[in-house]
Amino acid sequence: MAYPILLNPFFLFISLFILLMHLPIHQAINGGFSVKLIRKNSTNAHSHKRLRDITQTNSFAYLGEYLLELFIGTPPINTYGILDTGSNLIWTQCVPCDNCYKQLAPLFDPKKSSTYTNISCLSTKCKLIDTGVCSPENMCNYTYGYGDSSITQGALALETITLNSSTGHSVQLNKVIFGCGHNDTGTFNDHEMGIIGLGRGPTSLIYQIGSSFGGRKFSHCLLPFNTDISLSSEMSFGKGSEVLGHGVVSTPLVSKGDINLYFVTLLGMSVEDTRFDISNNPETIRKGNMLIDSGTPPTILQQKLYDEVFNEVRKRVPMNPISDDPVLGPQLCYRTLTNLKGPKITMHFEGGDVKLTPIQTFIPPKDGVFCLAFTNTSNEDTGIYGNFAQSNFLIGYDLEKDVVSFKPRDCTK
Repeated sequence: MAYPILLNPFFLFISLFILLMHLPIHQAINGGFSVKLIRKNSTNAHSHKRLRDITQTNSFAYLGEYLLELFIGTPPINTYGILDTGSNLIWTQCVPCDNCYKQLAPLFDPKKSSTYTNISCLSTKCKLIDTGVCSPENMCNYTYGYGDSSITQGALALETITLNSSTGHSVQLNKVIFGCGHNDTGTFNDHEMGIIGLGRGPTSLIYQIGSSFGGRKFSHCLLPFNTDISLSSEMSFGKGSEVLGHGVVSTPLVSKGDINLYFVTLLGMSVEDTRFDISNNPETIRKGNMLIDSGTPPTILQQKLYDEVFNEVRKRVPMNPISDDPVLGPQLCYRTLTNLKGPKITMHFEGGDVKLTPIQTFIPPKDGVFCLAFTNTSNEDTGIYGNFAQSNFLIGYDLEKDVVSFKPRDCTK
């Protein structure tokens, strides 16, 4: 999820930012594996119907988030968590959960799983979470806070997690560190059963998978917002997930202390042929000034850069923006019955340019309205590259080479 930022009403579904061993694989697989992100609309997303004719890990999109399907425990229980490169903990809501947000699917009951094991507060695994504390029973409890005051609290435990792979076989991961949330509050909706942290930290899913599938790397191809719900986004882990070939842009990852996430350096942006640099002096640009976060829908820019892009886009769209909608607020929105033909926007990253089309930069929050999928922050140190801008790109994260790579692709095919 993303940095704590105050947003206007249109982007209330934005995510937040958390500050915060290699596990045995039950079934050895040669090379990597892929999964699908199931897409369902708000009327049927709670059905959790398995897609039996696909062999990749499942997820679906709802309210701007991409949900990853996995199975927790023995016997395995269906769980859908937010696919989140902006955090490092896997957690789901658990029984008992008296002070939790509403969830449509049944809660995970650790007492019904034969492979559930609480982590002792004396274990080194408990120390992997900054807020790990001892319970009266000497078990490791955690409190995991988010920037908008959302919180998950519960027991840190070990459990079996199963994914459906593209080979048609299940991939079973044993003794995965995860949070069993017993007190969860905040901005979550009733389709989200937790969060699947995919950051660079030791409790994230990708870190715990390790190099067992041919390297600590993964990639995803996210479908654009408002795409046909019968289509699925795709995600791959390990060997075969590399982003290669013509048109690939790679940018180096930047380490920022103990915040183990995907920071890259943005040099500036262009609206068509008009460029706005973050600094006139490249030597003064803050390295790692942009967090790539699949759990945050809009792209969040530092105030000055946002104002420049906002004003230039407004000048180049030959329509009058909406100014009388209290829900949309100060967002740059237009009424049109067809897809908005907005200007092309280029992200100038260290290492190369990522060119965005209106599919990634304007999203329809309601019929007949298109809004600029950017917003602003007063945080001058770090912005967020959200999942709207990531759609229709194959994006690869290589934790061994410390690079993120982008390749334009029609993710509906």
